[in-house]
Amino acid sequence: MEGQDSDGDTENITQKKRIQQCDRCRHRDQRLPPGLELSSVREAQLQRLEAAGPRGPGRREQGPGLRMAGQQPPPWVHAAFLFCLLSLSGAIEIPMDLSQPPTITKQSVKDHIVDPRDNILIECEAKGNPAPSFHWTRNSRFFNIAKDPRVSMRRRSGTLVIDFRSGGRPEEYEGEYQCFARNKFGTALSNRIRLQVSKSPLWPKENLDPVVVQEGAPLTLQCNPPPGLPSPVIFWMSSSMEPITQDKRVSQGHNGDLYFSNVMLQDMQTDYSCNARFHFTHTIQQKNPFNLKVLTNHPYNDSSLRNHPDMYSARGVAERTPSFMYPQGTASSQMVLRGMDLLLECIASGVYVQSAPPLLAILQEDGVGVVHDLPTPDIAWYKKGGDLPSDKAKFENFNKALRITNVSEEDSGEYFCLASNKMGSIRHTISVRVKAAPYWLDEPKNLILAPGEDGRLVCRANGNPKPTVQWMVNGEPLQSAPPNPNREVAGDTIIFRDTQISSRAVYQCNTSNEHGYLLANAFVSVLDVPPRMLSARNQLIRVILYNRTRLDCPFFGSPIPTLRWFKNGQGSNLDGGNYHVYENGSLEIKMIRKEDQGIYTCVATNILGKAENQVRLEVKDPTRIYRMPEDQVAKRGTTVQLECRVKHDPSLKLTVSWLKDDEPLYIGNRMKKEEDSLTIFGVAERDQGSYTCVASTELDQDLAKAYLTVLADQATPTNRLAALPKGRPDRPRDLELTDLAERSVRLTWIPGDDNNSPITDYVVQFEEDQFQPGVWHDHSKFPGSVNSAVLRLSPYVNYQFRVIAINEFAIETYLLTLSPESNPSDVKGEGTRKNNMEITWTPMNATSAFGPNLRYIVKWRRRETRETWNNATVWGSRYVVGQTPVYVPYEIRVQAENDFGKGPEPDTVIGYSGEDYPRAAPTDVKIRVLNSTAISLQWNRVYSDTVQGQLREYRVRKPALGPA
Repeated sequence: MEGQDSDGDTENITQKKRIQQCDRCRHRDQRLPPGLELSSVREAQLQRLEAAGPRGPGRREQGPGLRMAGQQPPPWVHAAFLFCLLSLSGAIEIPMDLSQPPTITKQSVKDHIVDPRDNILIECEAKGNPAPSFHWTRNSRFFNIAKDPRVSMRRRSGTLVIDFRSGGRPEEYEGEYQCFARNKFGTALSNRIRLQVSKSPLWPKENLDPVVVQEGAPLTLQCNPPPGLPSPVIFWMSSSMEPITQDKRVSQGHNGDLYFSNVMLQDMQTDYSCNARFHFTHTIQQKNPFNLKVLTNHPYNDSSLRNHPDMYSARGVAERTPSFMYPQGTASSQMVLRGMDLLLECIASGVYVQSAPPLLAILQEDGVGVVHDLPTPDIAWYKKGGDLPSDKAKFENFNKALRITNVSEEDSGEYFCLASNKMGSIRHTISVRVKAAPYWLDEPKNLILAPGEDGRLVCRANGNPKPTVQWMVNGEPLQSAPPNPNREVAGDTIIFRDTQISSRAVYQCNTSNEHGYLLANAFVSVLDVPPRMLSARNQLIRVILYNRTRLDCPFFGSPIPTLRWFKNGQGSNLDGGNYHVYENGSLEIKMIRKEDQGIYTCVATNILGKAENQVRLEVKDPTRIYRMPEDQVAKRGTTVQLECRVKHDPSLKLTVSWLKDDEPLYIGNRMKKEEDSLTIFGVAERDQGSYTCVASTELDQDLAKAYLTVLADQATPTNRLAALPKGRPDRPRDLELTDLAERSVRLTWIPGDDNNSPITDYVVQFEEDQFQPGVWHDHSKFPGSVNSAVLRLSPYVNYQFRVIAINEFAIETYLLTLSPESNPSDVKGEGTRKNNMEITWTPMNATSAFGPNLRYIVKWRRRETRETWNNATVWGSRYVVGQTPVYVPYEIRVQAENDFGKGPEPDTVIGYSGEDYPRAAPTDVKIRVLNSTAISLQWNRVYSDTVQGQLREYRVRKPALGPA
């Protein structure tokens, strides 16, 4: 790589490090304010640690996540903290050795459909102390299991097993079941489980007469499948099990019927059989096939065909405006539940002028040419008073169906489909009403109180119609329960004051409307428990330098204890600055440094006592490949050596492996794998490809990739870099900052290749962003034999360092950068539909991210209007701009950004919104017969403003002729 002067183009500067020095730490109190209710404590959750992409120079594929910026380490680094991460998002749990009411842990789904060939299983599992006992109701009556020899309950479980090995009909057990789990502290309930047996009835026997239809007329072949449970999957095939080809003219509706917008002679070439596939039995039932008989006037030998303006008129099929085959009429209505998919469908008959691109079918009869259009109406979808939701709307079945996923209340309204042909258009309006089964706004959670404390259970749900709320206690309506002076019911809230041990119970909230119900259990447990630690004592946690990590300290007590962390027995509480304590007891260290190594003690305290635990934290050096394999070109039969030299923490076990083309490399007898290299003897063509060195320990890894190109002749292997003449040095790489102190830091780098001219000096420069941002200053100069130095720092300065390598030819810089220094490539803007533009790009790889949370700022604006830029932030590699005019040029920019800043200003590219069918077909079509085998066809070009896209071609087609 060619070097640059220190003040040259910064695009070759690929790494940057920022250090903030300050005289005092900034503390931020994130503990709950006094008076915050216990339910809010339980709901407090940690935001997920944002993933940070790996960085590194050159061909490095994935860095080890060891930089000072706090990158995300590999997945296995966090294995020791899995429980900690899970517990951050869960409610407070009572240890199982303490008395507690039952909690349902597993149950069957509300609508439980079972296979009649298997034994029936209705699940109900619960925990509690003492262990709960179980009983069931069926259709709201006690279900006496002991009286039915086929029914049993699993040991230490409430799961029902209904055994049919000795006979019996599963249908006899259909009904609504509910499980009750009970101990001396209360009763928990399962959902009401509706048990249904799967059904796959046979198709009724029927003899189908041939279906006679006039050519060009519409036709519907009805399926009418037997009513299975669950509903079968419908598809159409011939009696010989060949699939029926579907297109805009012939397609299957959502109801399973097969629709022909207009019938053609070719439709007689097969028969049509509706097939139903049933889920549980995995069987396919086939209906007797339909046979078509298409009537035609055989116009091809009729002299009246000559110079006729339209093929269909000549064949006795009258042109007409489209008419709807489904749904009937001009208006209909549809109801859909919130969260479900809305499917709207319009299927029309008629003759349609195909328009994009113009398709001209040519028929030659006695030297006379006739031009006609291909059949099929076109369907378009609209919403009155607004736009279709571009992020949820999908067109299916050749545009005949509109699907809107995950429907919400704002999707209600009037939609209409428009069917068009050259004779006119018709519309069908569908009024959509969105209703909602109950959904949670605030689901009641278990309440753990100490004697004398206050608390509340809240049960808030929404729906359409608005759901009603019913409270129960231990499975009985609350109004029929014994009075409790410490309990007050206020609609959707139960308030407890001065709770006592006798207040323990399980409360149920049932919220329902005509579309469904929700049932939640929440117990009230009153405990007097001193603090206790729930994890193993004296754990050892090993982490990689500069990573972010969490130390776990799960605890319990009632009243809820306060928790504090200390390091190495010191008296100051760890919270603020580089530390943060979460409500579940976890201590987050935002960036691990060497001085963070030591023994951490967590102390939980309440009025009944205190408990403590210790965690020993060891900080390990990162694993780095400091001499990476290089791209090589070798001739067949020669020997190639790929280097991979690694620096790692000596206390960790290092494993070096190789991949070829991203798959594990088999080390055969022509290869030799050594500690720091891979040698390939007698190189062959199959050895060509990418080779990746993977250096890993149990805590981290580093990757480096090179490409081997194999030439045909036998000769001495050629290293592409070895033959270079003397020149500028390659850039120093892998800058690392360690040993950070109040007024100093150690900067280490790996020298680049000197390119046959020894490096004489290294110059360390710095930039600060407060007084002279953008100006680089010399900090220190070191001999060419040095690659590590201690730098003195001034307080309260944001430093950015770079290292310049100097030889007799030039200087080369290498900068450790936090913000991206490049932007994604191959930016394009193309329409995927007529009213949108999809902006795509090739995403940047991990070595270009240079920091955590890589994302892209997408900007666009109409080219000719020079309007204000629109923008969006995207984490993927595409963004769809909706509601655009047809085929309009846009200016587009895509800029990379991470948590430390934006990349350079991106280039502007030109994209176009989606194309639509041309609004006009060629006119004045003329045919001249040249001889018995050739004709000349001429037409007037279409105007450019009617193309609505890029005019690619005029296409002429000659259709297959029917029987004479």
